[in-house]
Amino acid sequence: MECAQWVDGDLYNGRIVRVANSFVFKEPVVNYSADFPFLWDELKVPITYRSDRHQARAILQQAADEVTRETVQAGRRTWNEMVRKYRIEDAHIEPMVHLKATDNWIEFTVRYVVDYRRRRSTRDEIFSRILDAFDASNGRIQMASATFELVGAPPLAVHVRREAP
Repeated sequence: MECAQWVDGDLYNGRIVRVANSFVFKEPVVNYSADFPFLWDELKVPITYRSDRHQARAILQQAADEVTRETVQAGRRTWNEMVRKYRIEDAHIEPMVHLKATDNWIEFTVRYVVDYRRRRSTRDEIFSRILDAFDASNGRIQMASATFELVGAPPLAVHVRREAP
């Protein structure tokens, strides 16, 4: 069953995909449910420069930690098996929060491991907790948007001339 294309969130779109044997040897085949049934997902959260970025970071970290606690434990066990089996380097399974300054806002990225079948619901739960905590911050944290504030624009005077009839 095909996922994505015109449907968001890695949900089924209704089309059945058949893969010819010859294709398997020409292109990589991605399998979400093989040895490591987890994905790393990211959630981007823009806040204004006037916001308390330290409190925002703490809120993001707490939301991700709480929502993914059980997944992280299962993911760690499975990843350890992957490291032994495939001789790959260890990876950071616990949720991480990174900050990036942009021209318009501070952008946080929350990176976390999720069961591939629960990607959309996990994202929803984390983001809902974040929004609830931002609402409870008494205005100390404000979401940013692509609304632009003009700074230093000259005064604008409009004069309307009336013509005699």
